[in-house]
Amino acid sequence: MSDKTDKFVSPLAKARGLGSAHEGAHHWMHQRITAVALIPLCIWLVISVVSLRTATHLEFITWLQHPVNSLLMIFFIIASFYHAALGCQVVIEDYIHCKWFKMTKLIGSKLFFLGGAIACIYAIIKIS
Repeated sequence: MSDKTDKFVSPLAKARGLGSAHEGAHHWMHQRITAVALIPLCIWLVISVVSLRTATHLEFITWLQHPVNSLLMIFFIIASFYHAALGCQVVIEDYIHCKWFKMTKLIGSKLFFLGGAIACIYAIIKIS
């Protein structure tokens, strides 16, 4: 629109079509679900680490080989890496404005978190 016709357009008409892409609720919900899932998992992990503070390497390996402990540890890793990836994505989208750099950072961060989660899960499966 030209400057002359802008005078006669209401603020609502100017803003129409510039709003939400209707994709934020899905991302927001995943962030909240992983946060809620991490609460009991973090409590379990803290209690486990405190109880194992004087354990030897063999005792720790034996503890991690227990199916419940290894499964809970895998759940903790999945939830924490996914939660961290979602949080980093929000920061990158909000504060990086150069499109090619933003896409590079988004792809790189997703690959970083995916690789970290896979490495951790592989280590737990190898121990179990």
